[in-house]
Amino acid sequence: MRRLTRRGPLAVIAALAVLVAAVPARAAVPDSPAVHFTNPIALQRADPHVFRHTDGYYYFTATVPAYDRIVLRRATTLQGLSTAPETTIWTRHATGEMGAHIWAPEIHFIDGKWYVHFSAGTAEDVWKIRPYVLESSAANPLTGTWTEKGRIRLPLDTFSLDATTFTHNGTRYLSWAQNDPAVGSGTSIFLARMSNPWTISGTPARISTPTHAWETAGHRVNEAPAVIRRGGKVFMTFSASATDSNYCLGLLTADATADLMRPASWTKSPRPVLSSNDATGQYGPGHNSFTTSEDGRSDILVYHSRDYRDISGDPLDDPNRRTRYQKLYWNADGTPNFGIPVADGATPVRFSSYNFPDRYIRHREFRARTDSNVTNLADSQFRAVTGLTGDGTVSLESANHPGHYLRHKDSEVWLERNDGSAAFAGDASFHRRAGLADSASGVSFESFSRPGHYLRHSGHLLYVQAPRTALDRADATYYAE
Repeated sequence: MRRLTRRGPLAVIAALAVLVAAVPARAAVPDSPAVHFTNPIALQRADPHVFRHTDGYYYFTATVPAYDRIVLRRATTLQGLSTAPETTIWTRHATGEMGAHIWAPEIHFIDGKWYVHFSAGTAEDVWKIRPYVLESSAANPLTGTWTEKGRIRLPLDTFSLDATTFTHNGTRYLSWAQNDPAVGSGTSIFLARMSNPWTISGTPARISTPTHAWETAGHRVNEAPAVIRRGGKVFMTFSASATDSNYCLGLLTADATADLMRPASWTKSPRPVLSSNDATGQYGPGHNSFTTSEDGRSDILVYHSRDYRDISGDPLDDPNRRTRYQKLYWNADGTPNFGIPVADGATPVRFSSYNFPDRYIRHREFRARTDSNVTNLADSQFRAVTGLTGDGTVSLESANHPGHYLRHKDSEVWLERNDGSAAFAGDASFHRRAGLADSASGVSFESFSRPGHYLRHSGHLLYVQAPRTALDRADATYYAE
């Protein structure tokens, strides 16, 4: 009797352990769910800037090919900007300053008024480009009157452009690109504090100069700064090299507590964070801005690119830079992950595991699996396109291998190129179902050719299997991010 009493608690504990092991862990719904856009957003609109205001509208401005005016449109959704009517709010001067090369407008709302920062040359010297500011006190900047606040006076009276403004720790800053004769040809990134939206104060700091090969292809260029903050860091993107297929995004990083005016506070990433991609057919991605999704839960990258590599003549004479969106993801270490410039059409998403929230469906050596910390972001991005079989199905097309789809072969799931056969179409088509373990927010994918069988991970690898237990159903449930 004494021996039974001693073993009783151990037996109960062992039984409970088995039960706990059999019950799948339930992950929280992701903080940043999937966002869906269709690219391109705007044809022949370069240097795009999108500002989300508290009035419920997104405001969009960009460089037009004629380089002769500033345009503005607004919509309550980001995709809505693609079809929103466009208004010309200002036109270049016929003579003198602000008479040519009207470039890179940005719209900001500061202390109750609207401001547009832009670059312009003079009518008599189109390359005497300097930064300028417009102001409007109207509630609706598309219909309000704009006043010219004039040129932003800089200590160096040299080629300067692409001004942006942001606040950090209670201080407003201006950042811009400018030629510094002490450095030589090309442009560097400068930073200064501001006393008002059209006046800098103190001595500017030069925080980045083009030195890497990817910053000096065609021209020595650092330009178009844009700022986003997260996790105790200040990130500043910039664009580098000539405005052809060499154009790309670089990244500077500073601690949020650092003195941003000290060049040593900034660290430059050694490689571009977004560059041309032959597979997706996007070339010269750059001159970006940042905004947030309608629910405020996702960061959105706004940028331009062309859909062809080769350009005849001066790239500045080629009008076909197009405004595009894609979601900005974040690595486990808190750094931004830009991925690749995604293909035209529907933007891709990621699928995280229901019971292992740090793992994502991805391909590695063309085998489908789930892994954590997938820093090669595009390996874990898929477009849920109309199924190859139709019939209300979807197919999961790889973001970095367009034309390749997840398909099952003898229950194993692989990424393979569509061979056009009916067998491939059947094996690569799925019915999108409510999540087997979370029908409210999750998603599961039932095989078209093997009804009752679902995409399920097991030991990191992906299979098409029939779920029979709670664990199976958890393994077959994902969240779109």
